[in-house]
This record gives sequence, C-alpha cells and structure tokens, in this order.
Amino acid sequence: MNTKHREQYRKLALSPFFKAGMLKVMPMGTIAGLKIIELDDQHCKVTVPYKYVNKNPFNTTYWAVLGMAAEMASGAMVQMYTHKTTPSVSMFVTGCKAKFIKRALGTTTFICDEGHIVAENVQKTIETKEPLTFVNQVKGYDDQNNVLVEFEFEWSIKARSK
Repeated sequence: MNTKHREQYRKLALSPFFKAGMLKVMPMGTIAGLKIIELDDQHCKVTVPYKYVNKNPFNTTYWAVLGMAAEMASGAMVQMYTHKTTPSVSMFVTGCKAKFIKRALGTTTFICDEGHIVAENVQKTIETKEPLTFVNQVKGYDDQNNVLVEFEFEWSIKARSK
C-alpha cells in the first residue's frame, strides 16, 4: 500500500477544505459539526459537539449523531488505506453494534485505533481479489476521558476488477 497516497488522504481529511467537501457528500455530518482532528496510520480521532441540533429529548447527544461520528472515525481509516489503491477497493458497512455507557453531555471524541487491522485486510483483499469482512472498534470519550459509548463496525471490502 502506497504511503504517499495515505499521506495525501490524511492531509486532505485534516485540511480546512474537507469541511466544504463534506457538505457535498455528508451534509448531516457537516450540520452536526463532525470534525476529524487526528489521522495517522494507526488511529483516527473525530469530535462531535453537543449542540441544539444534535440533542435528543433527554438533553443528551442523540444516539444517531454519536453513531455517525463513530462511523466516520472508523471509515476515515478505511478510506485512507483504500485511497488510490490499484486495483481500487470498495468499502461498505455491513454491521454495527453499540453499547451506551454514560450520557453524552459535551463534546464527544471518538477514537479508532485499529489501523493495523484495516491495513492487513485491505492488503489481503488486494492480493487475493477476494471480498472480506472485518470489525473495527471505536470508543467515544468525554472531556474527562470517560468512555461514553462503544461501537463496532463490520466493514465489507473488495478489490475491484480492472
């Protein structure tokens, strides 16, 4: 897998222009205020604020907003490793599990630190040309570093035919 292409994607995802692009491809994420704050070969951090449009009737962050931010943390890792691969690799979420531990009352930071799992599976699908699935875990933390929520995303990836 090309380090140069991963670095290109990383710079794009962390640039101020990413928000403008996100408005086109993920408008609800833009409205919710999702932001990738860190991205490297091993982990991705995404924040989502607690604000009026993100809250539920119980005055916490709505579970679907939390899920969107968690998926972005996992998905950005997958996109980074599949960016400009030859052959190209398709990606699709085929499963999701969540466990809600504490109320989300402020900014929630989601961390996916399983870049090695993504890298291994993308390399394997490119080499074998076989579709496969894998699971990435993402945890959401409050400002005091307490775990609020845990997500598991099952990704299906496949190297496309040329």
